[in-house]
Amino acid sequence: MKAFNTLILFVFVNLAVFGTTQTPDILIYKGKEYRLLNYLMETYFAKYPDKRPECEIISTGLYRGYIATFEIKDNQLFLKEIVIMDDKKDERGKTVSGWKSVLNEIFPNQEYIKVDWITGLLEVVSGEMDDWIKIWSTSDFDYYIVLEVDEGNLNKEKWFERKEYEIFKENQFQAFKETDEYRRLKIELTEERKNIYSSLNLSFNADWYLRLHIIRYSPKILVEQ
Repeated sequence: MKAFNTLILFVFVNLAVFGTTQTPDILIYKGKEYRLLNYLMETYFAKYPDKRPECEIISTGLYRGYIATFEIKDNQLFLKEIVIMDDKKDERGKTVSGWKSVLNEIFPNQEYIKVDWITGLLEVVSGEMDDWIKIWSTSDFDYYIVLEVDEGNLNKEKWFERKEYEIFKENQFQAFKETDEYRRLKIELTEERKNIYSSLNLSFNADWYLRLHIIRYSPKILVEQ
């Protein structure tokens, strides 16, 4: 399990560096289905590694091995489903790929699963994307929603078109640089990632990394625009 967690960390570092596209999780919000760019279950599995579903089939477009579906209802964030890729035999004995629910294995006999382990900003996208290769390096979707969540409770929402979102992210980063959390994270991330980046013959720039992922590292919305 430790080796698997190390692999997951290495994969996500490479996603951040090289921009490999991954199938996102799903968020149902105000009756509509959106793509969620955060990996909310990874926070949970880091705390409870024995709960991580065992996936025999791993796709290059889905290294984490599962897709989670969430829903915001009554201003609360709930987990609705987790599925993994699964091979089955059809009536002719032919192997076909499909999806298997593992929700009850992870949260047995729980009807409502509040995502109370998440505090921070959710990055939700809608519309078409110009270039999937650039999903982790720029804002290429048509529309963005930023949702501020505190222990699974929705506090605030902001909607943006693509260009507005770029401005918001830069302003959010500049405001974040004034916080103690920024100074702590800069030291922590530099120490945490220097060996991995060195093994790839790359240098780690904490400001570049935090600016790129400012939504996921921000505890709350710090600016109005």
